[in-house]
Amino acid sequence: MEIIILLIVLLVIVLAVAEIRRSLITKPVFALFKRILPPLSDTEREAMEAGDVWWDGELFSGRPDWQKLLDMPEPKLTEDEQAFVDNQLAKLLAMLDDFKIVQQDRDLPKQVWDYLRKERFFAMIIGKEFGGLDFSPAANSYIVSRIATRSISAAVTVMVPNSLGPGELLTHYGTKQQQDYWLPRLADGTDIPCFALTGPEAGSDAGAIPDEGVICKGTLDGEEVVGIRLNWSKRYITLAPAATVLGLAFKLYDPEGLLGDKKEIGITCALIPTDHDGVEIGDRHFPLNQSFLNGTTYGNDVFIPLDWIIGGTDYAGKGWRMLVECLSAGRGISLPALAAASGHVTQRMTGAYAYVRQQFGLPIGVFEGVQEAMGKIGGTNYTLESMRRLTINALCQGKSPSVVTAMTKYHMTEMGREVMEHAMDIHAGKGIQLGPHNYLGHSYMATPVSITVEGANILTRNLMIFGQGATRCHPYVLEEMKAAANPDEEQGMRDFDRLLVKHIKFAVSNVFGSLWMGLSGSRFNETPVSGETARYYQHLTRMSRGLAMASDISMLMLGGDLKRKEMISARLGDVLSHLYMASAVLKRFEEEGRQAADLPYVHYAVQHHLHKIGQAFDGFFRNFPNRPVAWAMRVLVFPLGNHFSQPADELLQDISSDMMKPGVTRDRHTFLCYWKEEESDPTGHMEMAFLSMLKLKDVYKTLRKAQKRGELSANLNGQELADAALEKGLVDKDTAEELARTERLRLTAIGVDSFAPGIIEHNQFYTTKGDLRKAAVRD
Repeated sequence: MEIIILLIVLLVIVLAVAEIRRSLITKPVFALFKRILPPLSDTEREAMEAGDVWWDGELFSGRPDWQKLLDMPEPKLTEDEQAFVDNQLAKLLAMLDDFKIVQQDRDLPKQVWDYLRKERFFAMIIGKEFGGLDFSPAANSYIVSRIATRSISAAVTVMVPNSLGPGELLTHYGTKQQQDYWLPRLADGTDIPCFALTGPEAGSDAGAIPDEGVICKGTLDGEEVVGIRLNWSKRYITLAPAATVLGLAFKLYDPEGLLGDKKEIGITCALIPTDHDGVEIGDRHFPLNQSFLNGTTYGNDVFIPLDWIIGGTDYAGKGWRMLVECLSAGRGISLPALAAASGHVTQRMTGAYAYVRQQFGLPIGVFEGVQEAMGKIGGTNYTLESMRRLTINALCQGKSPSVVTAMTKYHMTEMGREVMEHAMDIHAGKGIQLGPHNYLGHSYMATPVSITVEGANILTRNLMIFGQGATRCHPYVLEEMKAAANPDEEQGMRDFDRLLVKHIKFAVSNVFGSLWMGLSGSRFNETPVSGETARYYQHLTRMSRGLAMASDISMLMLGGDLKRKEMISARLGDVLSHLYMASAVLKRFEEEGRQAADLPYVHYAVQHHLHKIGQAFDGFFRNFPNRPVAWAMRVLVFPLGNHFSQPADELLQDISSDMMKPGVTRDRHTFLCYWKEEESDPTGHMEMAFLSMLKLKDVYKTLRKAQKRGELSANLNGQELADAALEKGLVDKDTAEELARTERLRLTAIGVDSFAPGIIEHNQFYTTKGDLRKAAVRD
């Protein structure tokens, strides 16, 4: 006992006395830290330092302040934004015929292009002082999502000018002269922008772009000036075929020292009119049968003045930092908006179809195999919408959280793919036969586009989420890295010493905290609410503490190798991501007034995310290279075993049943889905059939009983069924008329489009008047 007390006293003295601590602990640890510090390229360092830490920092700390999350105000549309949604957006949606856009014209109609320009759909992020709409991220997300439920091609066309590109870069970094000239032209649609970053040799590794500019003297408008001679080859550039102004990213060099002593200046962004000498807009791509404009651009020995650099010469070489700081729009708004649209459409339309489509005299939605897929659609859509809202909350606060937007982009696009696949499974032939009534086909084909762009999902998961999160979100690591990189080694060691003491306390508390929470089942953790969701906060706090502990140990044991152990680090990234998604679900539940009808969705979503966290930890422990340490971490996080299981079948059945009920809950969960009450409308015909059949559900029960008794033929449908029912006295005249209308709607809803010979072969779906060739189409 005396020996233990003596050791504790010695430890306290070592830690408390600065000189002793620095000599015995800090100095060797500082040397070790510098040795194992993962090497960072310039682009990696700039990406690491860009953006903000937000709720992700709370989750990474092991001590999330749940009340802080719940107190964040929910973003609301302003009066101007709501008026735009009610008028301009509503008119645009009614104008869109996606089948014609994709299958016939391969482009938006001229009247739609003109309307988008006139109503400034391309200027949502441009300030009102320049003629733009100056809409919030909440409005931007809502508008793009709503358009995407009607037409992915139209949504992408609108989202790109409002995402990473000239408009945003000029707003944040442009000179006054550049802003005064270009922003009004972009706002009123005089100019259409595109941004050229990706090339044949540089995709997700944008820092490897081979495109280059050399500062030199050249002739412009008959005068010799100092400028840049550019060469580039870019592909996958959305809106390039229609662009009048090209944003270009390239590596800038100054071999003659015309700007200063630095020869390799770095990645730079410039703005170039596409009619400038030497600029070539090349061929058009055809991205998975979608009709948004996408193509190539080239330039060979193109000479531009220095003042075409966005931000002027002061921003030469700062292009990568500019791009990373502005990437939140694409990763946090645009692509997640497309995924949210998939969730809303699949939940509303699949619920309707599962009731309208009947087999063995019953809606297919009552069969358990279908219920499982439906439940996953509804439960996943609840997370999709929750995640969209929470990330928009950060952006509306003026934050640019790089880790949060990376998580949002990756997981929402993956969940969008999942719900679309479940919906296609349920719709079967209805989903795969393309035609004017197919509301799934084009979106299903477009899903991999979102997966691929703005950083391919494989890279986002394996390198970005935890790779940035481990340093950006950790309370001390980034500052320790800066201290280790300080050229003044003595000052660096003093800074490191100060941080090290805090880091040790943090790490020790996480070790014992993880063990205690595991042994106590999290029951002593604080929770900001009571009721059925209270336990979820306690479990999530425990998993947050486990993540903090496992991250510290991983960085200590693996050092720079952790960067290359992508499958190891990605699993810790998955833990962080599912903590974030579960947080979003719980916050939404509170924001919407703790609706009892939402509880099956909330239970499914949070239990699913806890199960995924458990799976990620299990994979991490099983594959961690140091086996004794892996075993110790597993004991600390799950001392009594991992008991987070998949949601019960009953929850899937509750959700699927709810999806086949009209009402407030269904409307709240699918409010982004567009439809209009017309039989020819792609989604309207299904909605009308669903509501009409529900209204007559007792009539259909009566008819099925009559069929079983042999009083009515089981082969009758449509008008014949209504006439026979009236003749047998099973319905009155008014009900028979309503039944005939409902049967017409039902047959249209379960039918698929087919075309007469020659129509598909010659792409003659529409007449010169623009109407579908009704004589050639058979439902």
